[in-house]
Amino acid sequence: MAGAPPVEARGLVKRYGDVIAVDEVDLTVEAGDVYGYLGPNGAGKTTVLRMLLGLITPTAGQVRLFGRDPLVSGAAALEGVAGFVEAPRFYPYLTGRKNLELLAALDGGEAAKRIDEALDTVELTDRQRHRVGGYSHGMRQRLGVAAALIRDPRLLLLDEPATGLDPAGMRDMRALVARLSLAGTTVLLSSHLLAEVEELCNRVAIVRTGRIVFEGALEDLKRTAGGGWRLRTTDDGRAAEVCRTQRGIAEVRVDPLELRFEATEEAAAALSVALVEAGLAIRALAPHTATLEDLFFRLTEDGADPVSAAGRPAETEAA
Repeated sequence: MAGAPPVEARGLVKRYGDVIAVDEVDLTVEAGDVYGYLGPNGAGKTTVLRMLLGLITPTAGQVRLFGRDPLVSGAAALEGVAGFVEAPRFYPYLTGRKNLELLAALDGGEAAKRIDEALDTVELTDRQRHRVGGYSHGMRQRLGVAAALIRDPRLLLLDEPATGLDPAGMRDMRALVARLSLAGTTVLLSSHLLAEVEELCNRVAIVRTGRIVFEGALEDLKRTAGGGWRLRTTDDGRAAEVCRTQRGIAEVRVDPLELRFEATEEAAAALSVALVEAGLAIRALAPHTATLEDLFFRLTEDGADPVSAAGRPAETEAA
């Protein structure tokens, strides 16, 4: 459907008996996004991907891929869509190229003509004649991306693509996703690896126990969180006492290695003068921008308040 977003899900629910795996999930992935679907293991990320691809039926809610419902349109809804859920699977006794040839034959059309380009994109050209059983985990992950690319997708769904990779493999996978995004592919990336999401994604949804607690631009999430200041002195205990007497200094926290507090730039400047007058030497005083890791744990740990896409606490029903 012309102009429809690559992914649009509204009110997705999945129950298994008394267990609610996915709880009223809404998300929209726009064309050109690298969209991070972020949450702890067991938060329902893979279940959502399965519903998006029509592999399992939602208990409630609707999915649209480029305006088409996979449960209504069937395979036609997956035109221009590719990817893998959990680990990609191949015939281990066949070569990487032969596996792709079999998949291309199933797809038909121009898929077979894209095999060479796909292998080059994932940097497996030199290993294409080797049996997949001898591939490393990272090579199998990259072959999974190649299998998706021969479909010439406009939307690529990847479920934990860097899980189990060593640092070099994770770096290569991030570089691959970045190249695909620059080439115009929309990417929905499910992950629990915070550095991966922060480096690659422009928009995120953070999920906790099946429910989205934030959905929107990554930069908006960081702005809502603020950041405060970090301070190290020759005597942080005394420095904390000074901080608490200063106008404009709030939420003073004594961490093992530093002090943290909230303040305007003017209040922080006045504090530095007060610290020197109190006989304390300042080892470090700097503004702190919240990282995705800070925000992730704030939103997903027990007792955290859900945050709406506008940056305000999301409304919750009374028990």
